[in-house]
Amino acid sequence: MSQQEFKQAPTRKLNPLIVGILAVIGAGLIVFGALAAPLAWQTLSVSASNGRQVIAAPALQIDSTLDEDQNALAALYEAVAPSVVNIQVESVASAADLPQIPGFQLPQGDMPLQRGEGSGFIYDNEGHIITNNHVVEGAQKVIVNFNNGMWARAEVIATDPQADLAVIKVTPPDGVTWTPLPLAEDNSIKVGHMVIAIGNPFGLEGTMTTGIVSALGRGFPVDALGNSRYTLPDVIQTDAAINPGNSGGPLVNLNGEVVGVNFAIESQTRQNSGVGFTIPSSIVKRVVPALIEDGAYKYAYLGLEGSTISPQLAEALELPDNTLGVYVSSVVPGGPSEKGGVEGGSRTATTANGMDVRRGGDIVTAIDDMPVVRFEDLVSFLVTKAEPGQTVTLTVERDGEEIKVDVTLGERPTQPVASAEVGEDGKINARAAITIAEDAVRGQLDGAITEKVATPEDRDGQSVWVVELSTATQTATVVIDAQSGEVIELTIK
Repeated sequence: MSQQEFKQAPTRKLNPLIVGILAVIGAGLIVFGALAAPLAWQTLSVSASNGRQVIAAPALQIDSTLDEDQNALAALYEAVAPSVVNIQVESVASAADLPQIPGFQLPQGDMPLQRGEGSGFIYDNEGHIITNNHVVEGAQKVIVNFNNGMWARAEVIATDPQADLAVIKVTPPDGVTWTPLPLAEDNSIKVGHMVIAIGNPFGLEGTMTTGIVSALGRGFPVDALGNSRYTLPDVIQTDAAINPGNSGGPLVNLNGEVVGVNFAIESQTRQNSGVGFTIPSSIVKRVVPALIEDGAYKYAYLGLEGSTISPQLAEALELPDNTLGVYVSSVVPGGPSEKGGVEGGSRTATTANGMDVRRGGDIVTAIDDMPVVRFEDLVSFLVTKAEPGQTVTLTVERDGEEIKVDVTLGERPTQPVASAEVGEDGKINARAAITIAEDAVRGQLDGAITEKVATPEDRDGQSVWVVELSTATQTATVVIDAQSGEVIELTIK
């Protein structure tokens, strides 16, 4: 069973580079596919010369558009590559960055410097360059190397860990052709469109790789890049080769427009496995100008925790099949959603015969009339279409009835704010249940946890949380006493 990890395509630690040497063994040449076909059916001309037969191979029938295509790619590279830079960084190492050698005492006092590198691209005519936050995070020194061999020292203007974006600034040296790359129009790419990545994988400057858009609208957990628990929405997935050192470089379309900023890969080996991730230009357009002008981007904030309704969650909540939307597991006390009247899970309701039963939370089906099918739809609206102070209308289903709830959005806290762990009824909430479940399965699952669902249930008069933690290959189900927080049952499939 393979283990998958989300890896930053990131800052590359400069270890000695082992260069593989391709060896040509023997004189044999293997020809595959269409190139071999003409030789199989065309008549060969044979002539005699000094007793030897000379066979003249027929001319290959090659479509001339292939030559045009490769020339177009070459022209695209020549236009874009001068605007892509290599970024070298020096930062202070932390204890976690140093090798743990038994019997070796870690240095006291000042920690040694460590070096890394990534990519970036020219953004405007004011000297600004875009890269990833994780490329320049904690940088003591930043050097930008240009396509023509020149370099300049850079200043970090502002960073945004929640979008993994950063802006640095240089004074271009004389002799550098300074050409900002244009950003593509929002929603201009589709799955299957061809894209090109240019960057510096493994320090190999000016490397171009090609591929297609593999998927759109991915949600990427930002806590994989830091300590935040938020989700980065609308992430582009591509099979264009992205490796350590590509981070911060552009993914461009065939018009040379930037569709996104490369930032992560999914791989067991920290090398390309055909699954790369790119921050879309729609987010770059909103975040980067704010970083330059204000030093920070203010995210709209609903103050709720929820999950996309899956078949398993629908069954647990006794919802009709194919109920679509976001189940609100909890709301942040005093947050925008609670103030607006959104109800989270674990509330108690009374049936017609007077029995108290556990009810689920609201199900969000739309925000300002935009359909919400997945949790990522909700986050995408907040990041790309909303701002703090704006009032939005949530369409929610509550006890089988559709209602409208107006919520005035707040500003996302710079430090994550979790719901209170214990409610007024003395029972733990969904966030606390998930934390307990994660602790219970720690070290027992293959790969990173990609989905977390906590469902309130009543079992033989006992209130419990049923938490499902899923990786790419496994699902752990943890039953937790809602009163004491004790793990009652744990199964892994």
